[in-house]
Amino acid sequence: MAKETQQVEEQEPRPSPSPAPTGTELELGTQATEWSTQPEAASRELPHITTSIQCQVQLVEWYLCFEDGEAAWCQIPYTENMEDGNQTVIVEFILLGFGNVPEMETLLFLLFLLIYIVTMTGNILIITLVVTDQHLQTPMYIFVGNLSFLEICYSSAILPRLLASLLTGNKTISVLGCLVQLYFFGIMANTEALLLTAMSCDRYVAICNPLRYAALMNGRVCFQLVAGCWISSVVLCCIAIVFLFQLTYCGLNEIDHFFCDISPVIKLSCGDTRTLQEITFIVCTVGTMIPSVLTLITYVCIITAILRIPSTTGRKKAFSTCSSHLIVLTVFYGTVFTVYVGPIANTPKVLHKIFSLCYTVLTPMINPVIYSLRNKDVNESLRKNILKPLALRKRLGMGKDKF
Repeated sequence: MAKETQQVEEQEPRPSPSPAPTGTELELGTQATEWSTQPEAASRELPHITTSIQCQVQLVEWYLCFEDGEAAWCQIPYTENMEDGNQTVIVEFILLGFGNVPEMETLLFLLFLLIYIVTMTGNILIITLVVTDQHLQTPMYIFVGNLSFLEICYSSAILPRLLASLLTGNKTISVLGCLVQLYFFGIMANTEALLLTAMSCDRYVAICNPLRYAALMNGRVCFQLVAGCWISSVVLCCIAIVFLFQLTYCGLNEIDHFFCDISPVIKLSCGDTRTLQEITFIVCTVGTMIPSVLTLITYVCIITAILRIPSTTGRKKAFSTCSSHLIVLTVFYGTVFTVYVGPIANTPKVLHKIFSLCYTVLTPMINPVIYSLRNKDVNESLRKNILKPLALRKRLGMGKDKF
């Protein structure tokens, strides 16, 4: 019986070695390509394997996206070398904005275009009045003119890209373009915080030490304060952007925002971001937290000094000189702290975007309105330099028509 079993085993053919792949694809959530074979070297080493294989695997991740209002599967390819683990970085991001609702994009485009036109017109008007009217060439209005210039740059760093995305439907932005937008956004945000602090110091000297105001807040001091705000913001943001350019980005390239903000960009990195997060914290502390604390302390002193004024008329007059600046401070810091200091995990993304719109889009638009409507000097300059010449031209045109 043992002999028969042995004979049966000898008669069964042995399985032949499986041929090595010479150019195939593996589909297990990934795609494999670019096989290269070396049959001669492998056949000398192992008799049952005829090929030694080196391969480079091209990975394709799939995610659910929307094209023309319909759900579809989209892919994000990147390359991974099996020998050294290197990955080809993604070269563009997708700014999701306010969702993919084609019927709303036209309305949003018109709305943001109107906001951009009003912002540019109002701030250019403020700058023109400060430059042309000698009565407004005082430290307070020099700061207001610089703030208007800042708001023009602020809006121009975000709104043109958003308008182009809504008009064309193209939501992609290159990594370089995203980092450049983030860089200028950071400069404008830090400069605005520092400039508002300088303006609060100007109001403090004007109210608490009015007799020495002309000596302490002259043109030279104003120039130094404004230049210091811009230079310090540029230096701080340069430090952060250098580390941002050293990061690599892989995997999903979606940013659920309408512009490139620091937090979602860092989350897309596939490298070590601990150093960058520490630097970002330092930049935010120096550029935003410290100015906000100094501004708060300054206004506590201002309000205390106003309350000490015996007459009601004097208190109203003193408070009216800083009420416009106080409104701007409340809107700016209220929305900024809601977005960056509040509990992000429990805040809906739509609400987060709305608050971001307040300090990036709405604040630059309403600042000229606040400073013009609540300021007698600006209103008087507006009537003298803009409205009266227009009325005079209109009368002259009517007179010519009569003849």
